[in-house]
Amino acid sequence: MGETATLDDDLLLKSFFAEVSEVERDNEVARILSCFKLNPFEYLNLPFNSSPEDVKKQYRKLSLLVHPDKCKHPQAKEAFGALAKAQQLLLDQQERDYILSQVTAAKEELRAKRKKQLKKDTASKIKSLVDEGKYEQIHEQSEEFQQELKLKVREILTEQEWRRRKMQMRISEEEGRLKKDEEEQKEMWKRKREHEEQWEGTREQRVSSWRDFMKSGKKVKKGETRPPKLKTEDPNKSYVQRPVKRG
Repeated sequence: MGETATLDDDLLLKSFFAEVSEVERDNEVARILSCFKLNPFEYLNLPFNSSPEDVKKQYRKLSLLVHPDKCKHPQAKEAFGALAKAQQLLLDQQERDYILSQVTAAKEELRAKRKKQLKKDTASKIKSLVDEGKYEQIHEQSEEFQQELKLKVREILTEQEWRRRKMQMRISEEEGRLKKDEEEQKEMWKRKREHEEQWEGTREQRVSSWRDFMKSGKKVKKGETRPPKLKTEDPNKSYVQRPVKRG
């Protein structure tokens, strides 16, 4: 039974695409490329309450419509890729849950806004109370509300994406700073090691110089003349005794 239904669907799709003109294919490519990049539901032209099965069916239909082998539009390949990415996101449970959480947040904002408006509109408020919520349900199913929701979702997704990029930028800056500190630390240890190796390399020369100094006393630089030693009156004194004049 399931295989028969699938075959029927395939025949219907083939029949549909046989009647599609090149202009319609080009228009679909243009529509896909003009979609809001952060909302995969827009790419597949699906409502937010679409199921995974709806996503698969719609992707199959639209991907055949703009397939580069069948569509002559110069950007058909780009549109085809956008559809594939949209399907991938919506079939990923984590990504799907994230997008739907933003949709819920958008609905809450619009409901709060409408609640304030109803306070000013007494007739609408009374009707809402009498219908026990049906009035609001009908409103949320309207084209007007769906368009408002679509725009609000765009706004929230844009804000979230900006925050994500800002956070990523901060993380990148911090990683760059840590990397710079690490490189500076490595350079410092490298210089220290080179200095120690150089110091150790001149050890024999320093020891030899010290031994020469101990043998000859004060080290005389090349070309330097030593001053003559001064004699003292008392050989036991280490300083020169000057004669004292007596009155």
